[in-house]
Amino acid sequence: MRFRLLRRRLTISAPRMAVRSALPWPFRWLVMAIVLGFSAAVALWAFEFGKNIAGLDGSSKEELTHLREEMARVKLERDQAQSVMNTSGSLLTAERAAQEKLTAQIRTLEAENQSLRDDLGFFEKLIPSAGGNGVAVRSLQAEIQATGQLRWQVLVMQATRNAPDFKGVLELTLMGTLADKPWSLTLPAVPLQFRQYRRMENLVDLPAAVVLKSVSAKVMEGTTTRAVQSIKM
Repeated sequence: MRFRLLRRRLTISAPRMAVRSALPWPFRWLVMAIVLGFSAAVALWAFEFGKNIAGLDGSSKEELTHLREEMARVKLERDQAQSVMNTSGSLLTAERAAQEKLTAQIRTLEAENQSLRDDLGFFEKLIPSAGGNGVAVRSLQAEIQATGQLRWQVLVMQATRNAPDFKGVLELTLMGTLADKPWSLTLPAVPLQFRQYRRMENLVDLPAAVVLKSVSAKVMEGTTTRAVQSIKM
């Protein structure tokens, strides 16, 4: 019996043995944590020591400082450029508005200049002629427009100084041919009142087939004819 038990223990069929530590598991975890912490501390110390030896830490700080300064400088230049651009845009807008205003003023002045030239040429005829006296038709102009209308202009004046007020009417008579037959048209009398001079103008609708030959202007004071002037077309 004892031989069998001894042989079972010494052969392969003998039961397995388990070796267990005498330390409890909380102490084992604490020891493992201490070992891992120590290893991490050693690794961190080795990394920092390596950086200090290689000089990487100081250069990185210097480079970071330099980059921050460069970024601040670029930002300042950007703000200055933006300010200049805004100022230039405002100046350009103001200059454009001033140019448009100046162009409008030039056009207005050109129109006024042309009007003054027309008035000058018209008022030059106000100068009394030698020996002139009383009411006179100093200028009679007539021109057919592109629309087929007749534009007429009359200047009536009194050549004497300190002349009294004149009250009368102006009558215009148009003469020509229509369908190869004599044609005439007397326009309605226009009231005329002035002391030194009076300029009058208007447009008259003409028949489509009329051929205008002459225009006559007559100044009437009551039933008395004071001045007459005719022009040929």
